[in-house]
Amino acid sequence: MRPALLAFLPCAILGVVAALEGVADAREPHGVSGTQGISNAEDLLRRARQARDAGRWVDAEAAYEAALKTAETAWTTDAERAEIAAELGLCELALGRYRDAADHLAQSLRYRDGLRRALRERAEDGMLQAERRVATVYLGVNPPDAEVSVDGKALGRPAPTYELFLEPGHHTVRAELDGHAEALSAFEGKAGQRHSVALKLPRAPARGAPGAASARAARPAALPPPPPAARPAVPLTELRIGGAALATAALAAGTVFLLRAHVIDGNTGEREMVFRGRGWTPTTCWWPNAPSACAEIRNDLAERDLFATLGNVALATGAVFGIATGASFLAEGWMLDEAPARGGVRVVPSATGTQAGLVFQGVW
Repeated sequence: MRPALLAFLPCAILGVVAALEGVADAREPHGVSGTQGISNAEDLLRRARQARDAGRWVDAEAAYEAALKTAETAWTTDAERAEIAAELGLCELALGRYRDAADHLAQSLRYRDGLRRALRERAEDGMLQAERRVATVYLGVNPPDAEVSVDGKALGRPAPTYELFLEPGHHTVRAELDGHAEALSAFEGKAGQRHSVALKLPRAPARGAPGAASARAARPAALPPPPPAARPAVPLTELRIGGAALATAALAAGTVFLLRAHVIDGNTGEREMVFRGRGWTPTTCWWPNAPSACAEIRNDLAERDLFATLGNVALATGAVFGIATGASFLAEGWMLDEAPARGGVRVVPSATGTQAGLVFQGVW
């Protein structure tokens, strides 16, 4: 029994160890690959720096590019990847590959705060040099999930905006999305210049059921709706109502003005009778040393004349509007080239000892 137990214990221990390693692998599926990726990236960066310091730009560019691809899949920070992209862009700039250099330098400068000061300054200077040799294009796409290609080469993951660096020359940008019409734009890129391109994909028209077009063609055309009844060019009803309102207002105002003038005239006559009882004559106010009451009398007379004039003008204006409104009923048939309507409004002038105006009778 004891030999069997002794033989079983090593197997059990090995099983527990294997189970614990399996749990660790399940919790950290990229633990080994991530650590190995960092080690590989560091080795590639070491070789890239040696080639760069020796002036072997081709070898340095290849090593930096491999290190960047490795870093993108390993546990690295944005600042670490930005540093590798900056060094790669500077190598490409030294080799005269300005478009690739602009791409990688722009990628690194998106995280410029994480770069070392000396490297950031070198990357900014290199970006200025690269932009002088390429055409910078700012591309906007709507809807943003459309697939975009430049000169037949897909840009990768869809985005609402793109910053592109292209070689000088003619370029074609195309955007495609299911359920939408294709959007296409062609332009001439110039070195050192910035271009803005917007692509909007309109929604494609819905396809009708089979045979719908033939059914519509066989269906007889509907008769056009009858034309609306012609209305008189002159809005007589509105003009009549407005004319009646203006005539009434003018006559009322004229009556008020004349009544006011009549009241002032009566008051002035009473004051003259009082002054004559004191020994005044019609020439008293002509004297050089005329009493101060003469000025008040002159003001009253001027006010009386003013209200009298306003009253007469208002009455005349009201009469004109009233006559014009009444004449519109008589001229209705002539204006519209038809007999006047049987139903209408009749205007009757009216005047009394204290009032003057127009009386309107009928149905509006």
